[in-house]
Amino acid sequence: MNAPLAPGGDQAPTYPAHVLYQPHHDGSVLYVPEQAPTLGDVIPVRLFVPHGPDGLPGATAVTLRAVHDGEPHLEAAELETSNPSGSWWRAPLQVVNPTTGYRFLLTGPPASLAGAYTWLNATGTHRREVTHTADFRVLAHPPVPGWVADAVVYQVFPDRFGRSAAADTRALPAWAKPAAWDEAVIHQGPDTPYQFYGGDLAGIVEHLDHLTDLGVTVLYLTPFFPANSNHRYDASKFDHVDPLLGGDEAFANLVREAHARGLRVMGDLTTNHTGDSHEWFLTAQADAGTPETEYYFFGEHPDQYASWFGIPSLPKLDHSSAGLRRRMYDGPESTVAHWLKAGLDAWRIDVANMTGRRGAQDLAHEVARTTVTTARETNPDAWVLAEHGHDAGPDLQGGGWHGTMDYAGFTRPLWTWLGGAETSTRPFFGQPAASPVLSGIDVVTGIREVHAQMPWRAQAASTLHLDSHDLPRFRTATGGDGSGNVSERGREKHLVGLALQFTMPGIPSVFAGDEIGLTGVDGEHSRTPFPWQHRDQWDQLTLDAYQALIALRRQHVALRHGGLRWVHIGDDSMTYLREHADERILVHAARAGHQPLTLPLTALGITSVDNLVPVLGEPCTAVDADTTQLPANGPAAHIYRLPAAP
Repeated sequence: MNAPLAPGGDQAPTYPAHVLYQPHHDGSVLYVPEQAPTLGDVIPVRLFVPHGPDGLPGATAVTLRAVHDGEPHLEAAELETSNPSGSWWRAPLQVVNPTTGYRFLLTGPPASLAGAYTWLNATGTHRREVTHTADFRVLAHPPVPGWVADAVVYQVFPDRFGRSAAADTRALPAWAKPAAWDEAVIHQGPDTPYQFYGGDLAGIVEHLDHLTDLGVTVLYLTPFFPANSNHRYDASKFDHVDPLLGGDEAFANLVREAHARGLRVMGDLTTNHTGDSHEWFLTAQADAGTPETEYYFFGEHPDQYASWFGIPSLPKLDHSSAGLRRRMYDGPESTVAHWLKAGLDAWRIDVANMTGRRGAQDLAHEVARTTVTTARETNPDAWVLAEHGHDAGPDLQGGGWHGTMDYAGFTRPLWTWLGGAETSTRPFFGQPAASPVLSGIDVVTGIREVHAQMPWRAQAASTLHLDSHDLPRFRTATGGDGSGNVSERGREKHLVGLALQFTMPGIPSVFAGDEIGLTGVDGEHSRTPFPWQHRDQWDQLTLDAYQALIALRRQHVALRHGGLRWVHIGDDSMTYLREHADERILVHAARAGHQPLTLPLTALGITSVDNLVPVLGEPCTAVDADTTQLPANGPAAHIYRLPAAP
């Protein structure tokens, strides 16, 4: 078997394809026992160095290299313990800066894995000099609320989820083009934002039991503010709930009913722009001398102003205005604080990557820090998640957003692995190219490169999406034709993606309807009203799979709090361990049938194939006393529970 490159690292020609033999560290509690250090603390960091296939140590010495005030600082690691699978090393890390970066230098005999000189950072092993950009990082900032790691999010687009009888009594605004619940979605052309189905908050309440039956723990609502569109990202005010959704009273009732069922509620706030009907903007246009004029970027007043992507209905906010900051996110009287006091448990910040950024102005980090500080001071358990469609790493270095919607490190890589020829002609995430289909090695390398820019804590608090209200449905990407028709293979690949979503580090986020197999060729098409009246058309097999994976994640601490250690990556399969002090989980996912994969039991830290207890999929088989073979079928996912790390 030829040896592929270790993800993000360099090829070790004398070692087999199992990256199981690579040394490993990540920011999880098994490797960094102190998860919430403060400045000046000295905390232990641990490293596992597997023995080679010949049983010899992978390294004879380990050195911790940390950066203190911009200068490298070296500290010898001590051998903590050794067992037949490898050795654990421990080193003291001094938390000198709010974000402290570090990596490991492994040395040993030339024939060892380390050779004479090998660096380990967050992308893997390197027998050359590397930069600081992929160093591991610990943060000396207030931690992410403890409940977040155990969460499963369910995203609802309010106009399309549930419609109560009260909706029939409400007068419609001039912009709304009413549609019957069964009517086809307009997803292209000028009427797209105005098609109005009349879903409301009381309609969501009527179906909260669906969420609890599914097993999710967080209800995420896209914006609920008054606006001139069905998506409501063009808010006209931030201090009240849209009367079309039932108003403030309906919001209070929804929060009560959700909390009574053990569900937390996340709101959606656009900090980058308002609608052109927003009361602040209208005041600013009416009188250039008002304080609100400073909230926006006016050129020639009143009709020339900066807007999001040049769309006049979405004027961009100027965060250099202290008045804007106070009203939106700075302090107890702000919008952020107001709705947390009203019962929200979390905020998702829309267009966070562009917020505070325009030309020479870059206040994005200040906005993030201030927003999170206000949220924490209002509710110490508040979670603040940033929308970021690209490389979010530089915006997650501490003190600001807790995490991001992990499109770059999960969604897009997964689409390139599980997408198929059926969808290869469609543009890939708005790019002028067809959706590529990549090998597992390329996909995992990309995942590791993206996540290497993030502190582990931020990665673990980021959401994992197969899709969202802004994307085609994942079911369509894996094999649908846009008309609701999906091949059996498309469904199978969807369920492989689902297994990855619920077993990788991060917070799974389900877009309403994915669990029953809805399709959609673009984001607007994906906003299909939930077909409560057509339960006979739901994909029950898919719904059962969602319930099973959510339950599995809830049952296994390693899937919620464990690290991620890659075991093997091939073109059509990827295999990894989730490791925790109490248990380990082995995940083997395949997009297609592949050559049988054998793994050495000793390297896995077990003595018998019986130690690999199947919790999803097929059992593995014994090859000999020290080797097991994983199932080679696909598309399929197989999950096993192992004892805690030796």
